[in-house]
Amino acid sequence: MTTPAKTGLPMVVPTQDLPPRVRIYEVGARDGLQNEKSVVPTEIKAEFIHRLADAGLTTVEATSFVHPKWVPQLADAEQLFPLLGDVDAKLPVLVPNGRGLDRALALGARNVAVFVSATESFAKANLNRTMDEALAMSEPVVARAREQKVHVRGYLSMCFGDPWEGPVPIAQVVRTAKALLDMGCEELSLGDTIGVATPGHVLALLAELNEEGVPTDRIGVHFHDTYGQALSNTLAALQHGVRTVDASAGGLGGCPYAKSATGNLATEDLVWMLDGLGIETGVDLGRLTATSAWMAGQLGRPSPSRTVRALTGASHQEQ
Repeated sequence: MTTPAKTGLPMVVPTQDLPPRVRIYEVGARDGLQNEKSVVPTEIKAEFIHRLADAGLTTVEATSFVHPKWVPQLADAEQLFPLLGDVDAKLPVLVPNGRGLDRALALGARNVAVFVSATESFAKANLNRTMDEALAMSEPVVARAREQKVHVRGYLSMCFGDPWEGPVPIAQVVRTAKALLDMGCEELSLGDTIGVATPGHVLALLAELNEEGVPTDRIGVHFHDTYGQALSNTLAALQHGVRTVDASAGGLGGCPYAKSATGNLATEDLVWMLDGLGIETGVDLGRLTATSAWMAGQLGRPSPSRTVRALTGASHQEQ
């Protein structure tokens, strides 16, 4: 496998008005694997998370405490989480409701996330609730987590487009984002669930959020690469001052409730761009690439990440 250290690439050429460091919020083990049809063994998930942390990722979303009926891939949350006690990274988990929070707290989780939609159609498809009902369901979960001094993130999906409703009004997204912050979420993740955002749209939404009192340092971005726009949208967000970017090792992922959603932004592709811009991430690209190549082997198919393919010569043998 060719590594960046051996080639001297990418050439580092910094540019102005970008943050000096970016926090990568790694979602491969949860959002990336949740749509896999074949159940990944718990031990493989645990090793995946260990490898991701060893590559320098400081935040690795581990699993979701959702009912097994809805996401069978993550039915082993109680078995997986205790295997991660020695992982040197924050291990946030998704908690869809009060019962999910109970399960997470019982295992010692200190970082949780709730999930709502910026559109009625997706709220109905994903949560079987209206937008306002989903917010009302999340509010006591957030309040109780904060009482336990647990960090809470708010995921907001369909921020740029919806497969049923089309373009999503910016004001509608802002209203829902503010509701998540008002109930106590400490950070937001703005999700382009079906990958239709473009850089101007990203900048317009971020500007409107700022106008309505949402500070940039509370915002993360979560782009899907359906139309090949994830990196360009990320760069636009960085130029605005965003410093938290969600990404999935090897480009794993999709969305089980939105069939037009393809994979997440690949963490390797993101790190390649950030390395070239001279932006610190703390991630060793060679070790990360080896991890994704290994996981691609476990899943029995090539990684969709262009950087993984380039650095491995499209070979995904176990590293």
